[in-house]
Amino acid sequence: MSASRSASTPAAARATALGPGLDLLAYLEGLPEPHVVFDAGYRIVAANRAYRSMYGGETEVIGRTCHEVTHHTDRPCDLAGESCPLARARRSGQRERVLHLHHTQQGRQYVDVELVPLATPGGAPRYYVERIAPLAPGTTEPAVGALIGQAPALRRMLELVARVAPTDAAVLLLGETGTGKELVARAIHEASSRAAAPLVVVDCASLPEALFESELFGHERGAFTGAVSAKPGLVEAADGGTLFLDEIGDVPLPAQVKLLRLLESGTYRRVGGIEWRRSRLRVISATHRDPRERMAGGWLREDLYYRLATFPIQLPPLRERLSDLASLSAALLERVAPGRHLTIDTVALDRLARHPWPGNVRELRNVIERAAVMADGDRLDVGTIERALAADASPLRPNPPGPEAPTELLRQADGAWATPAEGGWPALERRMLESALHAHRGTRAELARALGISLRTLYRRLQDLDESKRARD
Repeated sequence: MSASRSASTPAAARATALGPGLDLLAYLEGLPEPHVVFDAGYRIVAANRAYRSMYGGETEVIGRTCHEVTHHTDRPCDLAGESCPLARARRSGQRERVLHLHHTQQGRQYVDVELVPLATPGGAPRYYVERIAPLAPGTTEPAVGALIGQAPALRRMLELVARVAPTDAAVLLLGETGTGKELVARAIHEASSRAAAPLVVVDCASLPEALFESELFGHERGAFTGAVSAKPGLVEAADGGTLFLDEIGDVPLPAQVKLLRLLESGTYRRVGGIEWRRSRLRVISATHRDPRERMAGGWLREDLYYRLATFPIQLPPLRERLSDLASLSAALLERVAPGRHLTIDTVALDRLARHPWPGNVRELRNVIERAAVMADGDRLDVGTIERALAADASPLRPNPPGPEAPTELLRQADGAWATPAEGGWPALERRMLESALHAHRGTRAELARALGISLRTLYRRLQDLDESKRARD
């Protein structure tokens, strides 16, 4: 937990003892996070410098209601579509914590709100102290690098992010490709006590299997041919910070054993080394596949999965966030066409809402950038959007009928393969891969993309296929 965030619990305890007087105000003034005290009628009676800077600017906040200052409404937030921590505290008699969307001096931002009733002997609390922590980079404004939107599905996900970020729990991000898993990992890191330390991203699908352990754990001089000097690995680079393992299902099985030891004991050895090293990192992992299918297929160790999935978070696909299309499109336009001040009309947004978005936000970015290139004026209309969508409507080389048909079946069956150790692949799956190999005329990398698997996974399956053929011969 960060120094600023950890201060909230002592602050609440001290505030309870001091009561809502000058001593309380003096105490709150020294806290780095925004803190405010209000009465049972939502009227603000004290606010520290951080709160005034975040919400008031040049405007006085004392004497105004908290919902007027933070929500710009004339009624409590539970009557305006949000969960009110004060109303919840009245019912529970204890501290409450919620995710809110506030109007700040920097625009609308998601914040983590923690409210504590100040105990009153022999009666209901008269005052409440509230600590507010901005959830960077969550926002509803068109900002580069932010988790943009306020759809219910996104807000539920952000509530989980706010809960787990201050802890050291291992987080597993689950979601379709293009849903922003790295962005969520960055949000968790930046809202944690490790924000000042590195966030090291490991693209597990792109690292060659032969070099995976060396890249992750480092190697000593002479550990293998070409190791002319010792080299620290990505685990060492992330010490004190966060290691983000993207596509954890593609980690080679031998490396999974060493990764499990790192998670359980915090220790590891460089390739070719004998010295045990200690790391103080936090691990966040992600996958777009069903991890249980990967375990059933023998590609992911069950014990590693349960160690990584201490706190799983499901990322919503874009089709569950269609109400965010306007804000997402505006942000993407600023990113792909800076300085052009492009807008998108409502009819074009309606057309975007009817698209299925299999590629999620990443696909939306492609469409928006394509439309920006096609647009001559300063507005994207429905015709421009139609052309941008149509440009990606069909593959360059459509699959002819016949032997190529199993390719789609193979893509759908990915992750459900039996390993040779479990008795060999089912005959149908073996024939599907053989048919795909026979029909494909491009490179192995192109075949892997067509099958929806990593290049390393393809080579591993081809090797297993060769072994299976030799066993049959």
